[in-house]
Amino acid sequence: MRGSSDPQRGKESVMSSLSKGLAKVEVGLAWDPSGQGEPPHDLDIVAATYTTEDTSGRPEYLVHFDSRSPDGTITLNRDSKTGQGFGFDEVMTLELDRLASTYARVVIGVTIQQTSGELVFGDVGNVRVRIREDHVDLLEHGFTDIPNARSATVAEFVRDEDDTWEMREIYQGFDADPSAFADLMGGSGSS
Repeated sequence: MRGSSDPQRGKESVMSSLSKGLAKVEVGLAWDPSGQGEPPHDLDIVAATYTTEDTSGRPEYLVHFDSRSPDGTITLNRDSKTGQGFGFDEVMTLELDRLASTYARVVIGVTIQQTSGELVFGDVGNVRVRIREDHVDLLEHGFTDIPNARSATVAEFVRDEDDTWEMREIYQGFDADPSAFADLMGGSGSS
């Protein structure tokens, strides 16, 4: 399934086969390295986790570079500070079926971690994100339609009343650095 910037699509749910909900998903982020003589482009996947009591305020915790969830259910398996290499430069695994019942929502975002200058997605070549379960792509996005954003939410995973997880696309760009973006993530989406 390919993502789009159509706001109605963000309300659609994507479920795994037989309506059992999502169990273990992988988020991949890729981009082209900066040009010769330019500072490296450093992009990051960010996961913000929210409790049943507060599904849209401040996250209970964030998972990003150099971190993982306290219980090990959300892990950044691969981190890149340059975008060099083949395939996806950053990969995060979310074991939704292992998350404690106190958690109701996980928002996935991408942010530019830049120490020199203020890069936007339009400054970075071939930025793309993919979310998949097993070998099935659930969502894939380029960032060409939000070239002036420095951060973006991509999707949210929401636990329903049957204790199953579903994914909703919440593609939205922000003019925010990584620390400000963390505070904005909860306000995007349908919760």
